[in-house]
Amino acid sequence: MSNKDNLHLQVALVQSPIKWEDPQDNRSFFGQKIDQVKEKVDLIILPEMFSTGFTMSPENIHEKEGDITLQWMQRMAQKRDCAVTGSMVYKEENHYYNRLFFVFPNGHYESYDKRHTFTLAGEHKKYTKGTKKCIVEYKGFKICPLICYDLRFPVWSRNTEDVDLLLYVANWPAPRINAWDALLKARAIENMVYCIGVNRVGKDYEGHLYTGHSGIYDPLGERIGFSEKDETLVRTLDKAILNKYREKLRFLEDRDIFTIH
Repeated sequence: MSNKDNLHLQVALVQSPIKWEDPQDNRSFFGQKIDQVKEKVDLIILPEMFSTGFTMSPENIHEKEGDITLQWMQRMAQKRDCAVTGSMVYKEENHYYNRLFFVFPNGHYESYDKRHTFTLAGEHKKYTKGTKKCIVEYKGFKICPLICYDLRFPVWSRNTEDVDLLLYVANWPAPRINAWDALLKARAIENMVYCIGVNRVGKDYEGHLYTGHSGIYDPLGERIGFSEKDETLVRTLDKAILNKYREKLRFLEDRDIFTIH
């Protein structure tokens, strides 16, 4: 077995309720959740806007809270000696972003701003959309982190960078949860990747219900992890399985070449 095959990534999907617009309380809550993970994991994944809930009033969040939460993520990553990722309300100059941070164990980080702001909720009026993807290389895996509504747009998710894992953090409501399940599976199959979606549970301040359905799908669309309750799901991704399917089926060699403007 080659070195490229002898690689594993242990992931923890933290599916939980989120307290509305209360970063301090949410940091404390998710800190406890992280402490409760008994396994030695490589990557901890938190939901979209895990420090506030999916608020369309970012002005209610103090502009320093973004950096405070980022620093908290760095402490968690260093404490657990693993990567931590999730998105938050982040203000930069005069713009608000739904910004995901991928924080490495040494505290360094990369970031991604949500490309597809959710017009149905008016997110496009409050948050500036991102313009570029973020490809993270970590422990032998190429990871593309994306955010919630991005899942509906296969061109943006298309595997043109030879990534191994598509990772979506979300606040995806119950009435459209069947679409979430179907699209996560589709993104895995069409891109020949592992695909992970981390959603929240519970009701938010606006009365929207979230039923979780956080899941992990292999390159053939088989679900290898799933949850509908307040819990942390731990699974291991095996690079050898990914490479076996790609070398046998070779679907990515027939993909279309295109450029997104």
